[in-house]
Amino acid sequence: MARTPSNMLPLGTKAPDFSLLDTVSNSVLSLNALKGERGMVILFICNHCPFVIHVNSELVAIANEYKSKGINVIAISSNDVENYPQDSPEKMKVHAQTEGYPFPYLYDETQDVAKAYDAACTPDFYVFDDNLELVYRGQLDDSRPGNDIPLTGKDLRHALDCLIENKENTANQKPSIGCNIKWKV
Repeated sequence: MARTPSNMLPLGTKAPDFSLLDTVSNSVLSLNALKGERGMVILFICNHCPFVIHVNSELVAIANEYKSKGINVIAISSNDVENYPQDSPEKMKVHAQTEGYPFPYLYDETQDVAKAYDAACTPDFYVFDDNLELVYRGQLDDSRPGNDIPLTGKDLRHALDCLIENKENTANQKPSIGCNIKWKV
């Protein structure tokens, strides 16, 4: 299992715009259409990564919990599906339904969106405020496959609570760790 860290995009960065296919609804959705009233979480994930598989239940729990608080969650897969067919849009749809994703699961075919966000790994987490300015990037929590640390989502939850409560997040923002994005060659 590769262990690739996040690139840690600078805080305050404006969310790069996009319009991508939602593999579940089969419609093209834009950043502005997906923006939450208070903010949004953008996840770079994929179907097959053991790091993502490890956190899927917590991603679903956080999305369900924070939706009523004005936070929308959006997942994007940017992997090269030619070399990683298990991450194809058709399989993304099945995966989203199987996992019970309550959020759109978008396909970044050109990988331009991942590049614009400087995404490096799956999972990679970004939290933007209602002005689409980056307020958090980093890990979900300290849990990783096989390290026996309970999955809580504490780092991401803390960032979202700070955003909702209009408080500065002074906690150390640690990079996420996961499989590298499968770039086209």
